[in-house]
Amino acid sequence: MNGANLCEAKTSSTLRGVAAAVLSNGLFSILFLYSMWMQPLSGTDVFAWRMIGMLFALLALMSLSRSWGAARSFAAGLGMNLRNWLPLLLTTPIIASQLWLFMWAPVNGEGINVAMGYFLFPLAMMLAGRIWLKERLNRLQSCAVLLAAAGVGWQLVHSGAFSWATLWVCGTYPVYYLLRRRFGIPSLIGLTIDLALIAPCMLVYILLSSESLAVIAAHPQLAVWIVLLGINSALAMYLNLQANQMLPVVIFGMLSYLEPILLFVLSVVLLNETVSSQDWIGYGLIWSGLCLLLLQGLLYGIRQRCTNNHAV
Repeated sequence: MNGANLCEAKTSSTLRGVAAAVLSNGLFSILFLYSMWMQPLSGTDVFAWRMIGMLFALLALMSLSRSWGAARSFAAGLGMNLRNWLPLLLTTPIIASQLWLFMWAPVNGEGINVAMGYFLFPLAMMLAGRIWLKERLNRLQSCAVLLAAAGVGWQLVHSGAFSWATLWVCGTYPVYYLLRRRFGIPSLIGLTIDLALIAPCMLVYILLSSESLAVIAAHPQLAVWIVLLGINSALAMYLNLQANQMLPVVIFGMLSYLEPILLFVLSVVLLNETVSSQDWIGYGLIWSGLCLLLLQGLLYGIRQRCTNNHAV
């Protein structure tokens, strides 16, 4: 393949990757609305049905991506030693709580707060990496963290508290990802194991503790929504994995900011949550920090491209 054809192939792959990333973020954001659409089921009931649907979706994705061999090798590497499984098993409650909060928040007035947690997540990841992994922050990253801290501080001064939902998203997700990264747990395999543990518990909840079966019997159309919930989850995850493979890390990371933007807009426009003029100041500081991270990503991408051009 000559240089022109190689460049054209890379451009085509990048465009397809961008389309997959945008669509996956859009589909993840649509999941935020299912608890509203599936009323009178509670947010927790919708979460339970999603976990069951997600498990089947992940099993299908494992087959499509031909990951079963890697999964067997991973399990064989851990062996029968419980200590080897602890980093995976101890973080499963974190992802379970995050997925529950994602479905519970929209119908309980916490949609904006969850969206703000996702805005703060990359900044929290960066700070956690600095503290835990001793990674050094450059000036732009340091300024971004300071702006986010100022935004959080403003919210504390203004309202006397900071949303527990926001703190839970940005405070526990870094623990989940950093532990998984530290012990080399593959994302798709790890998430499949998570769902294999969570889904049976949710099935027991539905059968013994939930009124959702009675609600579905009274509103049969909810069964269609449950099927759509599983398909939506599967398609969003599949497109996200495809985008991750086709895009440079920097571009993929920047496009991931699209989801919290959409969650925030949906919370205000469709879920009718309100934002006070004082809140906008705190949010503006946090978003300013994110803009610095985007600028850093752009500068890094430009440097990498220049380096690659010189190497050719």
